[in-house]
Amino acid sequence: MVGDGALDAELMFVGEAPGYHEDRQGIPFVGQSGKLLTTLLAGIGLRREDVFIANVVKCRPPGNRVPEPAEAEACAGFLDRQVDAIRPAVICALGATAVRRLLGDERPLSAVRGRAHQFRGVPVIATYHPAYLLRNPSAKALTWQDIRKVMELARAT
Repeated sequence: MVGDGALDAELMFVGEAPGYHEDRQGIPFVGQSGKLLTTLLAGIGLRREDVFIANVVKCRPPGNRVPEPAEAEACAGFLDRQVDAIRPAVICALGATAVRRLLGDERPLSAVRGRAHQFRGVPVIATYHPAYLLRNPSAKALTWQDIRKVMELARAT
């Protein structure tokens, strides 16, 4: 599973790795997390077809565990080439695994969200992964702030 969406998208969303449903369908973010991501996109007037969605790791880790650093590194070239090919105006890093890969930052997500960073010359906004939001609904307000910042950056480019 490589990615899904518009090849000329202004916005790119990068998550962690495929889960059960994504692995079965070959499309990122189609399970419960995907439904929430689709809702977030609708909240800013976008459809999945308007953006490009990818994951750091391209195959499901055993037991659906968090990908190990070596697994993320093994897939790094794929993600780099996706960013280079799509050339989005803004990347939204969904969760800590995406932040570690895109920003090289090991700090908690709460320490890096809320401001723009750079990856391969593209602004990156970090926010919570939809799976985290399903378990911690109180973080949705912060995520909306981050998503609005993604849109502000996209409009400014």
